[in-house]
Amino acid sequence: MAPQRFHEQFDQIQRSLPDVPLAMGPDDSAEFIYEKGVVLARDGEEAQVVEDAVRTHFTATEGLVPDHVRRAGPQAGRSGITRIRVGDPGEGGRAADHAVAGALRALRETEGRAGRRLVSRNHVVSIAVNACPGDEPVPAPRTGPPNPGAAAWAHDPARAVGVLVVDTGLTHDYRSYPLLAHTGGDLQARETDEDGVLQQYVGHGTFIAGLVAAVAPNTDVTVRGTLNDAGAILESEFGERLFDAVEDGWPDILSISAGTSNGRVDGLLGVAAFMDELRSRHTLLVAAAGNNASAAPFWPAAYAALPEHADAVLSVGALRGDGAFGACFSNHGPWVKAYAPGERLVSAFTGFGTPVPYVYQHSTYDACRYGFAYSCTCRSPRHTGVLSEAQQAAPGKPDQVMFEGLASWSGTSFATPVAAGLVAAHMSANQLTDPRAAARQLLAGNAEFAEVRGVRVPALLPPTWRPVPVGPA
Repeated sequence: MAPQRFHEQFDQIQRSLPDVPLAMGPDDSAEFIYEKGVVLARDGEEAQVVEDAVRTHFTATEGLVPDHVRRAGPQAGRSGITRIRVGDPGEGGRAADHAVAGALRALRETEGRAGRRLVSRNHVVSIAVNACPGDEPVPAPRTGPPNPGAAAWAHDPARAVGVLVVDTGLTHDYRSYPLLAHTGGDLQARETDEDGVLQQYVGHGTFIAGLVAAVAPNTDVTVRGTLNDAGAILESEFGERLFDAVEDGWPDILSISAGTSNGRVDGLLGVAAFMDELRSRHTLLVAAAGNNASAAPFWPAAYAALPEHADAVLSVGALRGDGAFGACFSNHGPWVKAYAPGERLVSAFTGFGTPVPYVYQHSTYDACRYGFAYSCTCRSPRHTGVLSEAQQAAPGKPDQVMFEGLASWSGTSFATPVAAGLVAAHMSANQLTDPRAAARQLLAGNAEFAEVRGVRVPALLPPTWRPVPVGPA
């Protein structure tokens, strides 16, 4: 049986959030993950409107229980969101939560009259975007160069561009990597399990910081460990944690390699307040488009397509190893504003002083799960993973590797900091202080293009990036 990547990652995220029963959605399909038995509404009068409408609908609908409907908090916060309990989260399995679906239906007419959304699922926002990572890290030679390579630009403390990365925390040995000399922030809470084996997604934030520093050495990079638990967080908490991340000051560039789809085109209710605040600041949000090979909007990256947010957000998809076409896993569509190399990049990871073992979680596929013909990361390099083998009738032995500092990794997660680094480098080269103006200039002056799903798209290629042969499958 082929690996069931979404279901495997669902299990991993559920283990990281043991007190939050989760379901897949929407309805009976599996495109995103959300909290069972709960919906979100804006604080104040709207929350009361939602609560009353749901209770009335549940009273009139067989199989739905109005007694479950109540506020679950918080009712005050910078994100302006309230959780409303609409069902028993202990009922049912991982399939769609019918109480949540009923609550959404209860508000349809009211939302139609209001002309805007009043209620939402409480989605899981994850760095394993769409719960399907591009691939897992592969050891790279410790003495080899990063890719993109380090740009020849000195660090000037007086003019360094501030880049904030909201992701997993930094690995304990990140300072062993010279390019991260001007990087700081939160350390990873727990890197290894009780057997000393590296946990999944540890090093994600370090890898991203290394890419920014390589493309744009004249940066001060801060990494916040907002997504330390398997890289996942509830939407209701994400907006608040974003406000926490900028509490000490808004950066020039905010790099986010996480998100979720939600089946809508108007954003995430849980981050709406943060996005509104972002509009009034100078900060440029550079956000990953997601790894589900889908055209469905992926948030917060897809805010780049909303007129009121377009100037403040740069959404980034991933190019395959040779830079000529889109990577098989990359999301795409008119809401993705640019693409950057995102396949088999090499950057800082962990194990610089003492090698660290890692056991693969997902098995590779026999063929690209998205139907591409080149030798993509779905199938190469081949390995057997714990979560995939657990589904097999005759499980194989998972593969283990050792990391000694650098890794090769793929995903829109990593195309994003490459693009962020190019904006920062453009600011330094042209002595600009406005990151949004820098992004506009960078795109307007860009002369490189690639083809993604038959569409000619801007390709942001660092001068120090080296194409990787793709070859036939």
